[in-house]
Amino acid sequence: MVVAGPQWLDPMYLLSGSGPFGDFILGGILLIVFIESGVLFPVLPGDSLLFTGGMLASQPDPFAPLWLLALLVPVAGTLGGQVGYFIGHKFGEVLSAREDSRFFKKAWLEQSHAFFVKHGPITVIICRFVPIVRTFASIVAGMSGMKLARFTIFNIVGAIVWGAGLVLLGAWLGQFAFIRDHIEAIFLFIVFLSITPGIWGAVQKTRSGKNTKPA
Repeated sequence: MVVAGPQWLDPMYLLSGSGPFGDFILGGILLIVFIESGVLFPVLPGDSLLFTGGMLASQPDPFAPLWLLALLVPVAGTLGGQVGYFIGHKFGEVLSAREDSRFFKKAWLEQSHAFFVKHGPITVIICRFVPIVRTFASIVAGMSGMKLARFTIFNIVGAIVWGAGLVLLGAWLGQFAFIRDHIEAIFLFIVFLSITPGIWGAVQKTRSGKNTKPA
C-alpha cells in the first residue's frame, strides 16, 4: 500500500532504515521494553510495540535487522525485570505506603500480588503477557523474598518467550501479502489501539475531577 502525498507523510518511510527516525527506533523500543518490564511505568504499549516492530523489521529497508531486534528485546526485558526486583526488594515497604499518583496505583500493586499468590513463581513468565502486571510482577517478586537466582531464571525465560516471541510473530505475519499490502493501515490501527487506554484514562480522570468539584 502506497501513501499518496509527500514522502514525509508516509509512516513507513519515517519508520524505515533510511527514514529520519530510523536510527532511533531500535533504541526507543529497547528503552520502552526496559522501563515497562519493572521500572514503575506500566502504561507503555509493550505488546503492540513488539508486534509492530517485528512487522517493520521484516519489511524492505528495516530500521534494524530482525535477528538483532529479536536478540536485544529479551535482553532489555531481562534487565528491566532485574531492576524491578531490586526496587521491590529494597523499597517494598515504601511502595506499599505510597499514595496513588498518575503512574502508580496501589491497586496495580495489589493486582500483581494477587496474581503472584495464585500462580507462584511462574507468574514472572506469565505476567509478561499481562499489561500492568508485567511491570509490577518483578517488584512483587522482590518484595516477597523470592531468591534472586530463581527469579533471574524465570525472568530470562519470560523475557525470551514474550520479547522474541512477539517480535517473530509480527515478522511472520508481515510476510503475508495481505499484511504487506495493508501494513500502513495496520500500523496506524495498532498505534490507535495503543494510545486509546491512555486517552480513555485521561477522559475518565477529567470527568471524575469535574464531578468532585464543590457546587
